[in-house]
Amino acid sequence: QLELVESGGGSVQPGGSLRLSCVASTYFVRRYCMGWFRQAPGKEREGVASINNDNSRTYADSVKGRFTISVDNAKKTLYLEMDSLQPEDTAVYYCAAQPGWCPYPLIERDYNSWGQGTQVTVSR
Repeated sequence: QLELVESGGGSVQPGGSLRLSCVASTYFVRRYCMGWFRQAPGKEREGVASINNDNSRTYADSVKGRFTISVDNAKKTLYLEMDSLQPEDTAVYYCAAQPGWCPYPLIERDYNSWGQGTQVTVSR
C-alpha cells in the first residue's frame, strides 16, 4: 500500500477554483491507477475522477468539463484542478491508489490505498 497525503482544500465562493494535491510515497505513480473520491455529509463516497496506468482519464458526469485530473511523476503528486465550483461540490475529498489497471476506476473497491481527506466547502 501507498501512503497518500492530500492538501489544497478550503472554502471558496460558487464559481471559484481550487487545486487539490496528493503526494504519494512512490515515484512510480504511473504504475498505479489513481483517483479522487468525495463524500458529502449524509451521502456515500463517490468517484470523481481517475487516471489509469495507461494515462486514460475518467470523470463523473457531475464534474465533466469542470474538473481536471493530472499526475506529475517527478513530484510523486496527483492533482485535481476544480473550476466553476458549486455548493454541491462541498465534500471531503480523498485520493486513492491501486497498483496496475482499474477496470472500474470510479468504484472505490478497486482501490487499496487512501489518503486522510481534505475538506472543500463551496458557499457564499
